[in-house]
Amino acid sequence: MDPLEAIVDEARRAFDAAADAAALENAKARFLGKAGALTAQLKSLAALAADARRERGAAVNAAKAAIESALAARRAAIDDARLARELAADALDVTLPGRGADRGGVHPLTRTLDRVETLFRSMGFAVAQGPEIEDDFHNFTALNTPANHPARSMHDTFYVEGGALLRTHTSPVQVRYMETHAPPIRIIAPGRVFRVDSDATHSPMFHQVEGLWIDRDVTFADLKGVITEFLRRFFERDDLAVRFRPSFFPFTEPSAEIDMSFGDGWLEIAGSGQVHPNVLRAVGIDPEAWQGFAFGMGPDRLAMLRYGIDDLRIFYENDLRFLAQFR
Repeated sequence: MDPLEAIVDEARRAFDAAADAAALENAKARFLGKAGALTAQLKSLAALAADARRERGAAVNAAKAAIESALAARRAAIDDARLARELAADALDVTLPGRGADRGGVHPLTRTLDRVETLFRSMGFAVAQGPEIEDDFHNFTALNTPANHPARSMHDTFYVEGGALLRTHTSPVQVRYMETHAPPIRIIAPGRVFRVDSDATHSPMFHQVEGLWIDRDVTFADLKGVITEFLRRFFERDDLAVRFRPSFFPFTEPSAEIDMSFGDGWLEIAGSGQVHPNVLRAVGIDPEAWQGFAFGMGPDRLAMLRYGIDDLRIFYENDLRFLAQFR
């Protein structure tokens, strides 16, 4: 057999035996590389006469073309086999039933805020909103908070550039509303507030609902009636016991903490009181002609009680296993 024919046959067998692209490249080097068998045949042409060199050169070129054709065919076969394996691995059985998409649900804190707003609206309260980044006047000064009050310290309040702060309660909404609306006023102010605190029952960001009722003859008795009615309707218990304990807040006088019966004891649920005359004066309302009450409560705590949650932080962890219960 002519050496060129033998080289072509050997190359075809070597290419067919290559299982992957790397093995095929190694086999190619044996025949078409710098030290390959066919390359050696090309180098041997220099020793031949001119006529013999032309004839032999044509034969070598024909052998090279046959080897390259076999190489291309095997390379395509290896690529096709690789693609087939990848497609098989990613294949979808279209006859299987669809998995579907889980339905989302309203977050329990949003549910609670919606419930609070609905109940207070039914008692004649409008809903007011205000900025979360506040100034010192609306957050403290207008609410009769002394300059040396601990709440103003950086241990309790988040301050931002320019002397502004993240509101520590939604009471500034009441101040802003009274600045732009003449009495009578009956509003609640739900929203996010911020304080430097974090544990199982406190979060640096939480929600608060403030309430305000200003009119000619609004008394502490009206405050007791509104809060008691709200709590009984929120927890759907007509026999729910509510009590008011004397307390102190700079912006109300007299002031009271509000507790409700819970299990075998009492649980603090809100702070309240008659609006301090200085607060009314700060917004241009005559305290001799108008009076009223204010209160503040945490809907996050209401949600914990309503849904039996013992750690406030779980509301903000976005664990789908927890949230799926409220779909």
